[in-house]
Amino acid sequence: MKHFLRFLTLIIISVSSMGVVWALQEPATSGQQPADNTKINQRDRNQNEPTADQQKENGADRMLAQQVRRALVKDKSLSTYAHNIKVIAQNGVVTLKGPVHSDQEKQAIEAKAAEAAGGADKIKSEIDVANQ
Repeated sequence: MKHFLRFLTLIIISVSSMGVVWALQEPATSGQQPADNTKINQRDRNQNEPTADQQKENGADRMLAQQVRRALVKDKSLSTYAHNIKVIAQNGVVTLKGPVHSDQEKQAIEAKAAEAAGGADKIKSEIDVANQ
C-alpha cells in the first residue's frame, strides 16, 4: 500500500508539473491583434460610471444582482462572454457591462435582466457587441 501511495503521488506531481508547463507556454498566434480595451478602461475609471466595487452591500441590491446573474448563467445558449457580463445593482437599478458576440445575445441578456429586476426601466445597458 505504501508503494502504491508513492506511485500515485508521483503521478499527481507529474500531471501537475505538466499543467504548469502548458500554462507557461505562450499561446500560438493566429494573426490576431491583441485586444485594446483602453477606451473601455478609461470609461470605467470615470467616477460617474458604476463599477462592481461600488455596488451597495444592502440585501436588496445583492439579491437583485444574484437573481440577474443566475438567470444569465442558467441560459446555456449564451456564450461565455455573455455569462461573464458585469452585473452591478445600485438602488434597484441594474447596470450591465461587457462584450458579447451578437445583438441577439445583447437583447437576450437585457430581457433576462429586465425580467429579474421587474422591468426594462430598471436596466442600464452598457453592453458592447464585439466586432462592431
